[in-house]
Amino acid sequence: MWLTGKNTVIAALSIALKTRSVKQGLIFHSDRGVQYAGQEFSSLLKSNGITQSMSRKGNCWDNAVAESFFKTLKTEFVYHKHFQNKEIAKFELFRYIEGFYHARRIHSALGGKTPNQMEQFYLAKQNIAA
Repeated sequence: MWLTGKNTVIAALSIALKTRSVKQGLIFHSDRGVQYAGQEFSSLLKSNGITQSMSRKGNCWDNAVAESFFKTLKTEFVYHKHFQNKEIAKFELFRYIEGFYHARRIHSALGGKTPNQMEQFYLAKQNIAA
């Protein structure tokens, strides 16, 4: 099933809560999109001790990290592909993000490390088992 808008972010957050180590005090940054502003999504964040942080109206700098990620995703991947259907697009996007972007693509902002390497470094520093 292809999810859109509000249902997508709720499903994604639910998966993250089940599969990731989420601690009290986590901050969720987003733009002011309706999918993030809804009561159901806000309640899910709050019930899990997550603070919601939205960018100010018309100010993309508040959400620069997310904006940068989506620009990279589009320019490195999406604009070079033609997907036959939504299920294939969903699978290919997952494969790009989890199989390449997080696991193999180095980031200058992370000191030449991948996001997965930085996460492991952070977890080791916090004495948290991955």
